[in-house]
This record gives sequence, C-alpha cells and structure tokens, in this order.
Amino acid sequence: MAHEDERIALLLDYENLAIGARDGLGVVPFDFGPVADALAERGRVVVRRAYADWSAFDEDRWLMARAQVELIEIPQRIGGSRKNAADIKLAVDAIELAYEREFVTTFAIATGDSDFTPLMHKLRELDKRVIGIGVQSSTSALLPPACDEFIFYDRLPGLEPSREPLPSRRRRGGAHRPAPAPAPVTSEPAAPEPTPEPDPFGLVFSGVTEETATTGAEERDVAGLVVSTLTGLARQADGPVLASRLKRAILRKDPTFDEADHGFRGFGELLRHLETQGAITLTPGSAQGDPEIAVPDDPDADHDAFALLVGVVRDLTAAHGPPQLSGLKDQLRKRVPDFSEKRYGYGSFLSFAKAARARDLIRMEWRDDAGDYVIDPVS
Repeated sequence: MAHEDERIALLLDYENLAIGARDGLGVVPFDFGPVADALAERGRVVVRRAYADWSAFDEDRWLMARAQVELIEIPQRIGGSRKNAADIKLAVDAIELAYEREFVTTFAIATGDSDFTPLMHKLRELDKRVIGIGVQSSTSALLPPACDEFIFYDRLPGLEPSREPLPSRRRRGGAHRPAPAPAPVTSEPAAPEPTPEPDPFGLVFSGVTEETATTGAEERDVAGLVVSTLTGLARQADGPVLASRLKRAILRKDPTFDEADHGFRGFGELLRHLETQGAITLTPGSAQGDPEIAVPDDPDADHDAFALLVGVVRDLTAAHGPPQLSGLKDQLRKRVPDFSEKRYGYGSFLSFAKAARARDLIRMEWRDDAGDYVIDPVS
C-alpha cells in the first residue's frame, strides 16, 4: 500500500521517549512537532496516544494536548520504586486497535525499549506495517530489526537539540550508577554539597548489558547496499525494477536506512550519484520521478575484481599454501581497502568466490578437517 494511503495509529511510550531526548539530546520539554511532521509525510495519523504518569510532565502535558494527542494516565504505585508502567497498557491498546480498527494499516510505536519487540512482531504478523521511533542513544539494538521502518528522533528535520547527541549508551535497568570518586582530603572543612533536586522523571538509562542501536552510517557501503538489493530484486522481478520498489526493499533490509546519513537530500539524488559512479543505470520509468534501475553490464569492472581475487590467492598460496575462504576477503581489502563484492552484484563473498570458480579462475574444495573451503589458483 502506498504511503499516502496509510492510516497510522501513533502510540508513544512517552516517559521512555522524553527521557531519551532529555539525556541524549538535551531536549526538554519533548518536541513532538518533528514526529508529527515525519508521520504526516507517510500517511494520515488517525490515532494519537501518549502513555505516562503525567504528574511528572506538567509542561509536556499542555504541549501534547495542544498537538491533539490523547493523554493516557498511568499513575505510579504509591510507595513503590518508579518504573515505566506504560508498557502493558500500550501493548494491550495496540492489539485492540489491530483487531477492532481494521482501517488502521500502520502502527507507529515511539519507544526505545526492547520490551516492545514482541509487540512489533505480532503487529506485523497481523499484516500491519510497523514504524518505530526512538532516540538513537537510548534505543535497543533489538528494536529496529523488528520494524518495517525505524526513525531516529535525532535525525528528524526541525529538531533543535541543545547539545551534541550522546554516543551509544546502555539501556535503563536496575543496576546502580557508579559510585562517585572520593573527594580529596583538604585541611579546611569542605562545604556541604547542595542537595540535588529530585528527578521528575525518576528513570535513568544505565546498568544493563543490552546493546543500543547505532547505525555507523558513515562506515556503511551504501553503493554495495543499493547494488546488492537491486540484484536480488532483478533476479525475482518479471520486469524492470523501479526506484520506489528498491527503496522499500532497502528499508526492509535495514529499517534505519536514511540517505541523508550519506549526504543526500533524497533517494533520487543518491541514485543519480551512484549512476555517475557507474554503479547503476537509470532510465525513465512509467511514472515521473520513479525511474527504472539496473546494474550496468561492465565486463571490465568484473575482470578487475576477479583479477584481484586470483592475484591474492596466488600470492598467499606461494607464501603459506592454499588459503581458506574465511579471512580471504580481509586479504583483498589489504590491497583494495574499499573492496566489496556487493558492488558487483553478489550477495556474499562466498557467491563471489563461486562465480570465480564458475569462470575457471580458481578451485574451491570443502575440507572437513579445516571446516572451510580451501582456495587454489588455477595454474
């Protein structure tokens, strides 16, 4: 279903999102505008609900009400330790909407908590599209792969953080913060430390060992991602591959993909850049702005890639004997640092090696004693 036809139910785990924005970006109070704008580009938001103990969010409550968000009160148990109590209520409401509001096609779940991963899977099992929204420094690495698309709040247009985004951090949990270092002993009595004001949120992101979601976009081979995805689609397609279909397939592979991370204002600009590099070819499609994409037939580039493989295999064989497949790619990268088999349309290095074998450039033999393929040059 096209994005413009989507009817979206937005459910915000507000405490999780607000704390992540406060600790990671210095955004207080939480700025809902960029989220609303991003979802408006994807469809009609027909449900807007935010879950929190709103007694701790006086200013936020007013701002969210002005944004036409329904505030769901989740009071904390008196005398108990504070915890995010919205999880169960949000999950119950999501499943209820999925069954009773069939017109809802997409769920946007705003949280960084991996506890919602089963909910994401269940909604997709019910044939609902799932968009995740979270602050990068406080989003569990388990969450983005469970979504059809994941939007990092840090990257939304219009957001004005008051400090640089924090690096990847540990998720909130029950472990204590590290004890502060003891103050140095001085001859004069130390002034009493001011009593810190109580934290109105009462939650921290620290303690447990769960990884957080980092994309490393600057290290990702975007050309390889585009070409390998395009090659896979071309093998399955009955006709030409359009840019819109390619973008959806890339998001299914990596829900955090965003061409802006690589310096491009749109997917079309990225494709035109790759065309100038010779990685793809573009021809006008049936709809304006949705070109057909193909992998160029470039025998010279393929020859250079296979020549590199054969040369490395011969040198390693002469020095140490026939090499194993594992680790061979690293040896190629010692000569050509940006080498990637995906740029030539191969989904894995094993497929690239098998292509070289099919061309009688190398020999590959599986050896049980090594538990790996052993590569020999063809004499």
